[in-house]
Amino acid sequence: MKYRLLTLVFAVLATTFSLSAQTLPSPDQFLGYPLGTHFTPHYRVLEYFRAVAAVTPNMQLEQYGTTYEGRPLMMATITSPANFARLDQIRQHNMQLVSGEAKVADNDPVIVWLSYNVHGNEAVSTEAAMKTLYTLANKSNTQQQQWLENTVVIIDPCLNPDGRERYVNYYNQVHTIIPDPVLSGREHKEPWPGGRANHYYFDLNRDWAWQTQTESQARMAQYNRWMPQVHVDFHEQSIDAPYYFAPAAEPLHDIIKPWQRDMLKMIGKNNAKYFDKEGWLYFTKETFDMFYPSYGDTYPTYNGAIGMTYEQGGGGRAGIMVLKQDGDTLTLTQRIAHHFTTGMSTIEVAAGQGQQLLKDFSGYFNEASHNPDGPYKTYVIKSGGNAEKLAALAILLKRNNIKFGYGANGARATGFNYFSGKIEGFSVDKEDMVINAMQSRSNLLKVLFEPDSRLTDSVTYDITAWALPYAYGLQSYAVKEPLNAERDTLLIPVAAPMNSERSYAYLAKWNSIRDVRFLSALLKRKIRVRFAEGPFTASGKSYPAGTLIITRSGNEGVGEGFDVMVTGLAKTVGVTLDVASTGFVDKGVDFGSEKVHYIKPMRVALVMGSGVSSLAAGEIWYYFEQQIGYPLTIVDQNNLEQVNWKDVDVLILPDGNYKFLADKENANKLKDWVSNGGKLIALQDALFQVAQQEWGIKVKKDAMPGLDEKKDEYALLKSYGNRERDGIKQAIPGAIYRVQLDNTHPLAFGFSDTYYTLKQDDRLYEFMDSDGWNVGILKKDNYLSGFVGTETRKRLKDGVLFGVKEIGNGKIVMLADDPLFRSFWENGKLLFGNAVFMVF
Repeated sequence: MKYRLLTLVFAVLATTFSLSAQTLPSPDQFLGYPLGTHFTPHYRVLEYFRAVAAVTPNMQLEQYGTTYEGRPLMMATITSPANFARLDQIRQHNMQLVSGEAKVADNDPVIVWLSYNVHGNEAVSTEAAMKTLYTLANKSNTQQQQWLENTVVIIDPCLNPDGRERYVNYYNQVHTIIPDPVLSGREHKEPWPGGRANHYYFDLNRDWAWQTQTESQARMAQYNRWMPQVHVDFHEQSIDAPYYFAPAAEPLHDIIKPWQRDMLKMIGKNNAKYFDKEGWLYFTKETFDMFYPSYGDTYPTYNGAIGMTYEQGGGGRAGIMVLKQDGDTLTLTQRIAHHFTTGMSTIEVAAGQGQQLLKDFSGYFNEASHNPDGPYKTYVIKSGGNAEKLAALAILLKRNNIKFGYGANGARATGFNYFSGKIEGFSVDKEDMVINAMQSRSNLLKVLFEPDSRLTDSVTYDITAWALPYAYGLQSYAVKEPLNAERDTLLIPVAAPMNSERSYAYLAKWNSIRDVRFLSALLKRKIRVRFAEGPFTASGKSYPAGTLIITRSGNEGVGEGFDVMVTGLAKTVGVTLDVASTGFVDKGVDFGSEKVHYIKPMRVALVMGSGVSSLAAGEIWYYFEQQIGYPLTIVDQNNLEQVNWKDVDVLILPDGNYKFLADKENANKLKDWVSNGGKLIALQDALFQVAQQEWGIKVKKDAMPGLDEKKDEYALLKSYGNRERDGIKQAIPGAIYRVQLDNTHPLAFGFSDTYYTLKQDDRLYEFMDSDGWNVGILKKDNYLSGFVGTETRKRLKDGVLFGVKEIGNGKIVMLADDPLFRSFWENGKLLFGNAVFMVF
């Protein structure tokens, strides 16, 4: 019986294989269930794509990367047989249109890129991707085959496999056999952290330009090899919302060209034609703007494409079926149909408008190269003795195909000083980065470097300021005249060989995250490290406060490999070491002084779990694991009572709502731990909650404007139609402020007396007059860039943003703003490293 059963199984498998080798399987046939009745696991989605590729000679399927959890990232390319025969030639010719080395030919196809499931729990779009692929691969679909004669369609079925599997695995484990549409049911209650973000809880739809995550880096390498003319990013929104498609809402960045706006309308009207036919509800020109440069619609748009977001009602709470407020039932099948329809409609318009799209696309880059938009034609980024930060910026520019060089053919120039806000003369040194705007990517360059973006509408969806000179903390100038760099690469002088036989200590300056990574590597290998709390001069060379001092004394346990280990780690990380032959310094304190402090290997714990912002927690998790490589214990806030506090030196509370802080007994236990020598790092809302306790930290009270003014008896009478505009008086979606630093304090080591922060709320704290240090403060007129509501702007002055409160033998490090924001705020990474390792 067992033998006959096995024979039958093999016979079925053989029949299935034979069928799949000859015919194109539909998703329903291949998966064994109709699309829309189940959420398909990622591996099955890829199996289906492979099955279609096996019987479709005009389709290419390739793996372009791997997620943090080891899942493949795949992209399918499909076009007509004639186009497929010259596919690489089409790609290369398209890149020549970008570089200006070729002109549009009559047989050039339009490249349409469809991106699905960047947010993992917006899981419908991957299901729609399978239906879209099948329709394009099916030779009996005459109309779609005609479209492929004029288009190359790239399909990425899932940009975020790790997040999607987190959602799909949960849903498939808990849903009822008959889908329960009641919103209070368990299958509609996704647990923390949800499936929206990737492994490290990063929102990949905010990472297109910054490319901090491995998924983004791999995808953008492919995107910049192809440079499509049309890009669609498929999403989901709230359950009760109708479908959204282009044209987008204001604000639209003024870099967006008229032809791009016209094409957005044309595609939107074609989508509307199909939705009108079916009687489906939709909306345009609301909610979803095109301003922040790191979305899946704006980034392609700033790179010459027609970039669009399509939003279907549903999301992680919708499941297979859900009741809406109007009493109708929204099903996964309906959601698939909507995304499928807009995808095909977009391909149709691209095919019909092919030649015009290509001409506008080619002209976009030609204009960018010869007549860059905006007043500035060159950006000069000063090295300022911080080659590490400049190198980090160079990596970002390379990933975005922005050309740059070093030095300039003129020793002097005049330009806008980002830090002072004034037009000033300056020298261009050989180590300085020079970015000439006369290049094909100058529009993206302008957006990333513009000192202050012009908002056409103040109701926006994301941060409103991001200029890279502030994010990286690098002195920069914007120049109205074109300057040519002297060389493509930075000439790094070859350091003289270190004579380790006479080394008393190794010295490493402290001014970038590379130095934090170096310190981490040393501590993990049990090498004792010290730092000077003040500047000093040794062998005629000046060293700032915070300089790492790695003495031979105290590291005898490392043995004869001490020098090889220290110098090898420095080389691996990219840190420059100096050798000190004596502990007697020219100026400052000697290395044996009590003002040279031992850096204790910290045992660090990070709190996560329900109530904590997964995005904020993920930034810190990523920082420790991927950026500095330092051990980290992650504790769920529901399990804090089980923590043995003797095993923790540093406790980090990311932005979030902490119920244990509201419990007096638990709060007192935490306070006792701090008093006994613990270090608590509290960020954003966590700091606000700490300030509600009696810990000596006080929130700065709002100023009361208008006390001396005559009361307006009609102030409460507001127009309902203006409710959004009235609300923005309090808003601060993300603006840049200048922070005055006390850089003699360890929290500010490695900085000048100024730091630039991304402010996302109106929180400030009162100056501390005892048992505390006001390290980073806002004074009057510290606003630099981005939208801030009128009332909020009045309040943001004369308060503490970054500080250290001493409680007994321990400390609370106050970080009112997020220094690790989306991991692209490069300058904040050193500040956070100071909080963990330097504050003593």
